Amino acid sequence: MKSWPPPEVPPLPPGGRTLALFDSARDGVHPTAPEDPARMYVCGITPYDAAHLGHAATMITFDLINRLWRDAGHRVDYVQNVTDIDDPLLERAARDHEDWVVLAMRETALFREDMAALRILPPTHYVGAVESIPAIVATVARLLGDGVAYRLDDGTGDVYFDVSAAPRFGYESHLTRTRMVELSAERGGDPDRAGKRDPLDPLLWRGVRDGEPSWPGADLGPGRPGWHIECAVIALELLGDRIDVQGGGNDLVFPHHEMSAAHAEVLTGHWPFAGHYVHAGMIGLAGEKMSKSKGNLVFASRLRADGVDPMALRLALLADHYRTDRQWTDDLLKAGQERLARWRAALGAPAGPDGAALLAAVRERLADDLDSPGALRSVDAWAEAALSGEGTDPGAPALVADTLDALLGIGG
Repeated sequence: MKSWPPPEVPPLPPGGRTLALFDSARDGVHPTAPEDPARMYVCGITPYDAAHLGHAATMITFDLINRLWRDAGHRVDYVQNVTDIDDPLLERAARDHEDWVVLAMRETALFREDMAALRILPPTHYVGAVESIPAIVATVARLLGDGVAYRLDDGTGDVYFDVSAAPRFGYESHLTRTRMVELSAERGGDPDRAGKRDPLDPLLWRGVRDGEPSWPGADLGPGRPGWHIECAVIALELLGDRIDVQGGGNDLVFPHHEMSAAHAEVLTGHWPFAGHYVHAGMIGLAGEKMSKSKGNLVFASRLRADGVDPMALRLALLADHYRTDRQWTDDLLKAGQERLARWRAALGAPAGPDGAALLAAVRERLADDLDSPGALRSVDAWAEAALSGEGTDPGAPALVADTLDALLGIGG
């Protein structure tokens, strides 16, 4: 699947820091220790609507990780998927009397435009679920052969994963079983389905149904893949048995990341699947989580169409810490626009305070679990001093501009 064009990233003087991140599984901040290359898998969109600000904030979070690793001298192998076949996509297409393929292609294209406008570094591999179906079929067949998956005895052809095969299941989310069952029901699972060995067992392969698209499944029979196995297979195929970061919004901690990690660990025998499970907070509107089901969405593409500078939007989303659930307001956007104007005015000054000191401060703040609010405050202080005529370093504005571009993704 086609990705989006990369922005140019200016080189910075040596001195990148070791990045420490909060790991949901260990419930604390720990240094990352990537090998070469650093490996990151981020769960992408299900393209049944335009990307909203929750998507944008999540992608900015993992863009910062990408940039910090590169600044520290690591090559980065970054994979992002597109769930271009799933129930919500089919339901939206049916509601709007539209071809689901056309809907998925259109919204994926719009997502790519949003990502390019926000100066998100593109993934090394941008992969759709549909193009991964042959590998998923082979993997589900292997799980069946290994006795860790089973068919329902109801004629549907549906195949489920047996969570009892993953002895550490639950280590990532730390949830009670009761809460797991509740969230499974809310987030695409089917804990009440008859015939399953365990209510939490996730679907691996959905047998063909009338009126639904399907693909050849060899011995599985025709059908389509489950959600969690999609990400496990794509990550294993492209990144290997272990990765450094598995990421997404915090609504993916359970069941999606718990299940996909369990699939990967049972397939490889390696634990943990990811060195860090990293989750971005939700963006809300009027006191509620921003979601398609609630219809309370603010779209990045709509703001761009209304003339909002994508860099102001990026600054607005960087103003709070990535793990914080927060509300989107007009005041937040206005503050981002005002901050961008001040920064650009300061970068136009003939000289400013020491640019190397500012670079060091931004590196330090971002290396500490992506403390973007602290990094922004450091730049604010430099900009105010430059606008006040303080500082005599004629090279500072250029170095600070490169710092903002390379580390924070604020260019132009």
